[in-house]
Amino acid sequence: MTSTDPLSGPGDAMAASAVRLRGVTKIYDNGVAALGPIDLDVGRGEFVSLLGPSGCGKSTALRLLAGLTAPTSGSVDVARQRTEASGTHAIGFVFQEPTLMPWADVAGNVRLPLTLANMSAAEADRRVTAALAQVGLVEFVHSYPRELSGGMKMRVSLARALVTDPDILLMDEPFAALDEITRFRLNNDLLALWRDLRKTVIFVTHSVFESVYLSERVIVMSARPGRISAEFRIDAPEPRSEEFRTSADYAGFCRKVSAALAPAYEGQRA
Repeated sequence: MTSTDPLSGPGDAMAASAVRLRGVTKIYDNGVAALGPIDLDVGRGEFVSLLGPSGCGKSTALRLLAGLTAPTSGSVDVARQRTEASGTHAIGFVFQEPTLMPWADVAGNVRLPLTLANMSAAEADRRVTAALAQVGLVEFVHSYPRELSGGMKMRVSLARALVTDPDILLMDEPFAALDEITRFRLNNDLLALWRDLRKTVIFVTHSVFESVYLSERVIVMSARPGRISAEFRIDAPEPRSEEFRTSADYAGFCRKVSAALAPAYEGQRA
């Protein structure tokens, strides 16, 4: 069962949840058991990374949360923080590939979800300008994808997800194909955006270093069918910076997370 109604139940912790999975499994028509069962709660405004090897069900979990596929069993609940208005969605999704329309300029690509929502031109213009400002691309508003670097294309994809003002941002390995320096820069920019906007972010990655640097909490998943095998709270001073990335605390968190992740890779080889 999938629901986008506000989560309900006793206690402040329940009311503070942005998403909640209970007993969720996913078995595809070909018989492959991709996920679960898993139980997961993510709080409003929390930054959580799902970490695991390729094929462990991380992306499947995001697709379930986005309503792009249905669970085989269990419940998927997504809470809205406010009444949904025209052009506003509970969830924004950033895929691993930017998936930009080559015939449209930057503004046209970011505007797409607002066009599909039949938003007025004036309001759409305001939102597109604001979203491009958030990702640092205002001066490239009339550029085309062929004129952009890989990192800039991913910024356009992020702006397109933000333009609908979602409560929850799902990110499926968005920086995996980028060079290390660009990836570090986008990690920093994403954290700055998260601190400013306080969206709930669920970030899929197979990089221990990225997950520890970005997240308040790292969820380690086992090999397929993906289950939650461990979780770590990354208690580090905010705002995080290069000082944290080169600190002994960061190295220590990375060692602990790597040790928890190792059995998933051993399971794959078996």
